[in-house]
Amino acid sequence: MSTTYRAGVTDEGNSAGVQLVAGNAHLLVGRVVTLLAGAVYPEGALLGKLTVGGKYKVSASAANDGSEVPDLVLGEPVDATAGDRQAMAYSRGDFNANAITFGAGHTVASVREGLRVKGIQLLPSVPA
Repeated sequence: MSTTYRAGVTDEGNSAGVQLVAGNAHLLVGRVVTLLAGAVYPEGALLGKLTVGGKYKVSASAANDGSEVPDLVLGEPVDATAGDRQAMAYSRGDFNANAITFGAGHTVASVREGLRVKGIQLLPSVPA
């Protein structure tokens, strides 16, 4: 089963031209992670880590597999419908809150503090 979280995503950001990184690009810290198969992940997806297996998927507040805790921001669009895929995700940086794709039950307000202590800042809109 394939899930699309946001349509129109390209390597340059979403179709509306919203930039993911909100400045201070020199402070970005990224790493390669494995995304769970069965979904299309947009750039800017807020990811949570599965307790079993250590793979990542879009964080949803009602999940009970570890992914309910937002952990990383996906740095590129990824089609993982055919199997697990590796991708670059950010563990630190300043990001445009309007470019983040939130899973069910999460909002900027509900995740802001938890991400801030990890070094991820969600900032107001940044023009393209």
